[in-house]
Amino acid sequence: MHARIVRSAAAVAVTAAGTLTWAPAASAEPSEPTPSAFAAPAETPAPDAASIEITTKDTAGDALPGAAFLLLDSTGQEAGRRQSDAQGKLAFPDLAPGIYRLKQTGSGSPLHEVVADQDVIVTPGNATRLTITDPFKAAKVLLQTKDDKTGKLLPGAIVNIGTGTSTLLTLTTGAKGTPSGDLPVSSRSTKFWAKEIKAPAGYDPYKSTKAFTAGPGAPVTVTFANTKTATAPKPDPSDKPTHEPTPSPASPGKSSNGAGGATPSAAASPTPDADSSPMAAAPAGDPLPKTPTGTLAHTGADATPWLIGGATALIAAGGGTLLLARRSRTATRADGSTES
Repeated sequence: MHARIVRSAAAVAVTAAGTLTWAPAASAEPSEPTPSAFAAPAETPAPDAASIEITTKDTAGDALPGAAFLLLDSTGQEAGRRQSDAQGKLAFPDLAPGIYRLKQTGSGSPLHEVVADQDVIVTPGNATRLTITDPFKAAKVLLQTKDDKTGKLLPGAIVNIGTGTSTLLTLTTGAKGTPSGDLPVSSRSTKFWAKEIKAPAGYDPYKSTKAFTAGPGAPVTVTFANTKTATAPKPDPSDKPTHEPTPSPASPGKSSNGAGGATPSAAASPTPDADSSPMAAAPAGDPLPKTPTGTLAHTGADATPWLIGGATALIAAGGGTLLLARRSRTATRADGSTES
């Protein structure tokens, strides 16, 4: 009440002076309390939320959009479903700390396989970051070994298949000659080699190394054409060489019939067999076998020249004696002596 009287007195004094001047008058009323004086007490902060952040790609390093994942909590209840974006990324936010089970339900590509399930540990206030790499689907390789002339499939061949310096697969042709297997690939078009390390029975090994390419999940056929091993012809028994006697040099001599003709050459008589001749049976460098005691050194045709020579000498000696006797008688008659 007193403050209002003071304000009115001031206004009257100004009017009396004839001057219009505005000046705010001080107020004696108490000021209103500030809002801070009525603030509610601070609440207890909530626990820090956690999250899982995932990046998906393939073995070549390319992002995989559309990869689908399912997240289960420790009780097996679904905690969320997500798919990767165009950059291959996705996240599960606002997760309570604990252990979760992550399942990939799709790769988002017909060329890729999904990975196995895994456990993920989530800690308070932290983002657990994962990189999921989906492998390419394996190529289906079919091996064939054939006869290069008839095209018949051949069993028993062993072939190694690999890339670079690594052998990835070994195939053996069975009764049908067409084994198959899964060939792991690391890109959309991978180069491979194939080498035959054992040929089918009766065939020469294929010496060259075959090169080929294969894509994820695509079938590919590798064929080896083997040549039969060349065999030497069997010898014909009728073509065996026959043993003929070796002719010996002809020796001059007289016929054993005394007719004065030359004796037949050694070529006309067969050469003695090696088993019947002691000369031939003796090995080189050994002394010649001795003639058995009590037998003639030369028999048969070898003694004929000696007999002829002896008979001729006796005939000549007898003829000479007879001639001398006749001459003696003639001389006696010429001297006039008489025969007694």
